[in-house]
Amino acid sequence: MLFTIRVLMLILAFTTANFAIAGADKFMAGPVIKNYGKHAKVQQDFNFDKNSIFKVAFDISEQGKIGEVNRKIETLARFINMHVANGMPAKNIHLALVVHGKAGFDLLKGLLYQEKFQQKNANSALLQDLMKNQVRVYLCGQSAAYYDISNDMLAPGVEMALSAMTAHAVLQSKGYKVNPF
Repeated sequence: MLFTIRVLMLILAFTTANFAIAGADKFMAGPVIKNYGKHAKVQQDFNFDKNSIFKVAFDISEQGKIGEVNRKIETLARFINMHVANGMPAKNIHLALVVHGKAGFDLLKGLLYQEKFQQKNANSALLQDLMKNQVRVYLCGQSAAYYDISNDMLAPGVEMALSAMTAHAVLQSKGYKVNPF
């Protein structure tokens, strides 16, 4: 009986793995941010007005794995790519990234990141691509103070806010909504 259960579990594992790999093939990067933000084509039942203006704030506090792209930051590239691929003009997408906690280290200049972690900052190019596409990136000043991150240590274009709470309050007053993902 135990042998049968083990065999069934192995079959299930191999079958599921094949589905996961096949599904991943459906994802592609672009059309706006070429190397990041893979998304899949979807037959939609919940449609959106392609002429609307999206003002969305994203909030992250978890640092990515050392030397790897922070998937939470890459979410913004996916948001841009999938909406433009589905007919929304890029000029209608206004995103903000509010960063606090240890995720602030992912915003360091490349050389400083490499000094601290002995790895290249895989987020550098992604951050620049995002900022070239109307994304504003804010670091919580309170987190920065706690982790000894100063303004001159940040990647070009990253802005220091008094706090993450302040950044969100200001963004909300400008019509931004917080995306929970």
